Amino acid sequence: MNSSVCEKFLRYVGIDTQSDPGSSTFPSTQKQLNLAKVLYQELKELGVSQVKLDEYGYVYGEIPTNCPERNLPVIGFVAHMDTSPDASGADIHWRLVENYDGGDIVLNKEKGIVLSPREFDSLSQYTGKTLIVTDGTTLLGGDDKAGVAEIMEMARRVLSGDMPHPTIKIAFTPDEEVGAGTDHFDVEGFGADLAYTVDGGEAGELEYENFNAASATVSIQGAGIHPGSAKNKMVNAQELAMEFHSLLPSWEKPEHTEGYEGFYHLNSIQGVMEKAVMTYIIRDHDREKFEARKRRMQAIAGYLNEKYPSHPITVCIEDSYYNMKEKLQEHMEVVHTMETAMRNVGVTPVIIPIRGGTDGARLSYMGLPCPNIGTGGHNCHGPMEYVVVESMEKTVEILMETVRLYSQA
Repeated sequence: MNSSVCEKFLRYVGIDTQSDPGSSTFPSTQKQLNLAKVLYQELKELGVSQVKLDEYGYVYGEIPTNCPERNLPVIGFVAHMDTSPDASGADIHWRLVENYDGGDIVLNKEKGIVLSPREFDSLSQYTGKTLIVTDGTTLLGGDDKAGVAEIMEMARRVLSGDMPHPTIKIAFTPDEEVGAGTDHFDVEGFGADLAYTVDGGEAGELEYENFNAASATVSIQGAGIHPGSAKNKMVNAQELAMEFHSLLPSWEKPEHTEGYEGFYHLNSIQGVMEKAVMTYIIRDHDREKFEARKRRMQAIAGYLNEKYPSHPITVCIEDSYYNMKEKLQEHMEVVHTMETAMRNVGVTPVIIPIRGGTDGARLSYMGLPCPNIGTGGHNCHGPMEYVVVESMEKTVEILMETVRLYSQA
């Protein structure tokens, strides 16, 4: 298919950039730098100015304004290079499904893996379009290499044309998928007045609300003894772990919630008789409810510690990020401009709360207003992921129209 943005995307997905939540380095995996180096070189070849690959693996660039006599805002576009640890991002076997007929797509006949509109109803809107899928054994990497490709294509079109434009800042970040994408982001050096992350979801999604997020580690100390002489002596840490979990609301789990509803999610549990450790994520859009969720977990620990005083349960909670709406409410013109850009190119904005987070959430709290827009990808973080080529093209149009609108400021 003759599509510059598609060609870029397929080139980038061939580079494994999976991040690692268990790593103590930054970036968490060195292989992310393989894509960073490619993007660094491509930006320079395009004619982007001040291209930089820093010691942390961030790639920055600038397209200077061609209207220097005017006091235009400096705008930024950001995407992340890493892919999710939830599924393999190595040795991706992609395939183009052209003129999609609306039915089942057999991803892997040998393994019986099928992408079906009966299970993923988002497919129903793409009859006649071109889809990029995998062989069902890896993720595709549309989150967020589609965003990377779209920003790169936008930069190519701006630099190859004569459209008036403000100064445009570009940044590609590592480790977004493990919650560290902005840990070393140079907001001051980036120098934008406002920015947009281009990160996942169907073309036309516009998001300026996200979860407040925290991680929790529950550590439980038991007392091990031979089962034959255990009466009134054994305290099985695994049993306490199950009791702790049972005291959380059973209906407040990801599989039972949607929209603005928050949840507790048990990520992992490991244990033997003498010790058990559970890790959770806590999510809620409402800050007061978010804080109440954290207090509930501590209260459960307190209750069980009174019940089993010689075998303490500790809960360590660490906040990850907050709802960017709290910051963007002061800068809603950034959202309204993007709405206008979408409508101007024939896209109806789909404004929804993110049931997750983006680099933009943390950047907004770092002083850079930064809502998120979709890229044309679906079913991210797993082997049923697919990206719509026409949606990537439309997202590039949205970016170009956004640039044009800010040139009129």
